Amino acid sequence: MEKKYSVAIYPSQEVIDAVKKLKDYLETKIGWYNSKNSTGHITICEFTIDDSQIEMYKQKLLQICDTFTPFQVYLDHFASYENSGAFFIAPNQDSKNNLKPVMRKTQDVLKPLKPSKFKTSDDPHLSVGRKLTPENLKIASQLFTTIGIDFLCCEIVLRELDPVKRQFFVIDTFSFGSNPQPELVQGSLF
Repeated sequence: MEKKYSVAIYPSQEVIDAVKKLKDYLETKIGWYNSKNSTGHITICEFTIDDSQIEMYKQKLLQICDTFTPFQVYLDHFASYENSGAFFIAPNQDSKNNLKPVMRKTQDVLKPLKPSKFKTSDDPHLSVGRKLTPENLKIASQLFTTIGIDFLCCEIVLRELDPVKRQFFVIDTFSFGSNPQPELVQGSLF
């Protein structure tokens, strides 16, 4: 059976709780909106596969995560994508520079498996709201002007979409192993 999956970076529980408070407050001002009930996260990719293939994807995620080293992520400003109505918390430049290789390498190991509907993100961000109208985007940007939160990025999660609730739930977690892949060394037999 085909299922939709997502690979993401979850921040610490404290950051997840803080983002939930922002989402709840925004709802009091504009009503329900897309991603209102979504757990705060940084999307790496989404894809659809037959659920019989998931173990192969888990093995690839385990292997790539073993090569990553944990690092601190600082989220220090709000921003938006006006064309899609997304309002989000953005990382500072150093954090963005650390997140992008993790995202790209994770996408690169999964893409050869040829999942269908493979969607990737190349700009790390933590969504507060999606598909907001221009008016609601303006309200959000007026409500939220300063932020300063951080977390240790030390794992990624694999999530499965619950088709009834229309929310992703975590099915596996892959910790960073701090084991960079050894360089291939040209050896000599003699």
